[in-house]
Amino acid sequence: MALYAIGDLHLSLSTDKPMDIFGGGWVNYVEKIKTGFQILSAEDTCVLCGDVSWGMDLDESLEDLLFIDALPGRKIILKGNHDYWWNTAAKMKAFFEAKGIKSIDILHNNSFRYDDVAICGTRGWLADEELSATQNGKIMARETLRLRASLQAAGDANVKLCFFHYPPRFKNTVCHDIISVMNEYGVKNCMYGHLHGEGHRLAVRGLVEGIDYEIVSADFIGFIPQRVI
Repeated sequence: MALYAIGDLHLSLSTDKPMDIFGGGWVNYVEKIKTGFQILSAEDTCVLCGDVSWGMDLDESLEDLLFIDALPGRKIILKGNHDYWWNTAAKMKAFFEAKGIKSIDILHNNSFRYDDVAICGTRGWLADEELSATQNGKIMARETLRLRASLQAAGDANVKLCFFHYPPRFKNTVCHDIISVMNEYGVKNCMYGHLHGEGHRLAVRGLVEGIDYEIVSADFIGFIPQRVI
């Protein structure tokens, strides 16, 4: 039994936004995802760090979600900035049940246990230049509250791992509120996605002020889930 992570599958099986148009590693990326997941067994778990599907609603994302459901192992998903299909947890769970999706769980204001390890996280946030400081502040405050709720739900877990879509550290940007909450709850490791192509070289990796950061964007890790434990 093992724990893995990967971000940014960007599936578009029933919409017209395939990532192949970007060339490079994205050519035939759906087959690469399918092949990459073969390292998982049925007993393994993989956290998907956002940007799962380009669908605009649950129905439009169904084919993508069924594709993920058919991959080996249990999948725990969190929201990315392009997951426009994302809805309330109750509606998503009801949709999954109605469509026979059994291997996908939702990480949103909650946590999951993997032995004595707690899987925690939220989308996170990087300031959007098109928004005002007040708007960016409100979004960051909301994401900070969601992270706190997730870590509180972890209870007395010996180890708390954090998974994000947006990187808590990026280039010269530091999400102090997010990092402060991780420090408060003793988080030592976090994984994130979001960055692609030239953005990879701007990713923060390794130990910084007591927290070990790792990027797990699909194109960065060759579309093969990264083993965490």
